[in-house]
Amino acid sequence: MSEPLGLFGGTFDPVHFGHLRLAEEAISHLGLSAVRWIPAGRPPHRGTPQVTPQQRLEMVLRSTAKNPRFFVDPAEVEAARASYTVETLERLRGEFGHQQSLVLLVGADAFAGLSTWHRWRELFSLAHIAVSHRPGFPVERASLPGELASEFAERRAADPQVLAATGAGQIVTFAMTQLAISATQIRHLLSNGKSARYLLPDAVLDYIQLHQLYRNA
Repeated sequence: MSEPLGLFGGTFDPVHFGHLRLAEEAISHLGLSAVRWIPAGRPPHRGTPQVTPQQRLEMVLRSTAKNPRFFVDPAEVEAARASYTVETLERLRGEFGHQQSLVLLVGADAFAGLSTWHRWRELFSLAHIAVSHRPGFPVERASLPGELASEFAERRAADPQVLAATGAGQIVTFAMTQLAISATQIRHLLSNGKSARYLLPDAVLDYIQLHQLYRNA
């Protein structure tokens, strides 16, 4: 079994230091070989983003370009249709085979809503799930829906080393550095003509300013 590969999907509207730090710390905490970023084309769980999928993809490309362990997967953006995680994982299984350990990276809030995702139970046969949480607020204390709580209790693994032993099926958690940054906050600042500097990489901010993105909320 090869080193686990992290998979990090999201709208990234826009990508910011919270996203980048999560991916960086996941590599360290979980022993990942790399993280494949997968910007959503048309996210089904939220309204249509104000900027185009191609613009969000370009911002992710710019923000990850200097990290040799970050790779960007444009397939969901290029598909130009609703982006479902289970379908992306099926595609990646076809690419990597069943022996490769794949680890889906999600935040604690997103994990709490996992049972609303399309074909959510099938996720566990396709990948491991790693849940990041705030220090001092472990996932075990969260109020999870009954079906998800049962899956969490059954699949929870305390040692991240189990990720390398099998291709899929386990849930691990890790505390990450708390950065009080959100894409919603950044969009609000930009739409009101205020500075978002030091909340996201300069390369992303320069792109936003060049194309006058997020000017109108």
